Amino acid sequence: MSLLELDEERFLDHFDRLAFAHRHALAGHPLFALHSVARLAAALPIEDVEHNAGALPIGVDPRAVPRSNRTVGETLRSIEDAGAWVALKYIEKVAPYGTLLDRCLDEIRPLVGKLAPGMCQPHAFLFVSSPGAVTPYHIDPEHNFLLQIRGRKRVTVWDPADREAVSELDLEKFLSGGRHRNLPWRDSLAARGVRFELGPGDGLHIPVTAPHWVQNGDEVSVSLSVTFRSDVSEAREAVYKVNRLLRKLRWAPAPVGRRPLVDGLKGRAFGVARRMAHLVR
Repeated sequence: MSLLELDEERFLDHFDRLAFAHRHALAGHPLFALHSVARLAAALPIEDVEHNAGALPIGVDPRAVPRSNRTVGETLRSIEDAGAWVALKYIEKVAPYGTLLDRCLDEIRPLVGKLAPGMCQPHAFLFVSSPGAVTPYHIDPEHNFLLQIRGRKRVTVWDPADREAVSELDLEKFLSGGRHRNLPWRDSLAARGVRFELGPGDGLHIPVTAPHWVQNGDEVSVSLSVTFRSDVSEAREAVYKVNRLLRKLRWAPAPVGRRPLVDGLKGRAFGVARRMAHLVR
């Protein structure tokens, strides 16, 4: 049985360019029942578990996010009224979840290969949130297929090429490790985003560095992110890292994509420099 229902025409037209909805068959899967999630959280390294308050504004400085004084186990057991948000990272480290991730990627890979070959760094993230919880406006560095397992949520996504929503400087800093994933929010951005209403069995592709924020519905939400990188995303990230370095040297680099030949040279130079750095260690 297929886990994902992907329309090939829509996939090839939208992938890594615009968000698009699809369906999946993981709603109600026993691995995502709350008691299973609690066991998963206990099995993960502490650095792979993040939990904090869920009652947040759309835009928030990460340093201002209130931290929970409960353990993650206590938070999950009381998630109905905890007012919290829990992220379990790299859950593929736990065997049954790794197998599930592999199955999802096997279904995605043939279509991805037509547009962005070189799938690498596959990971799975599980999100559990209380009713009404908010995930603030932010970006991520991976190709992402978000699968809603339980509950409902609204996800608002912006075009990753919209430089009003995310600037070249934002991208340079984020992809170079110089800033948090959260972005500054302005109310004028609201009308530029596209809203998707997700319920159990709904999925959503979010392109690399497409700004988005999430508003949970009036019940507990459980969702799974199937993520990976590709030769295309890695090359683009390398160019942003080079541009960040050039800007520190007081150069004004052209925006990524404006001069493809120059971008290619930057990407290759970054690759050579990284290999040389490994050799001298």
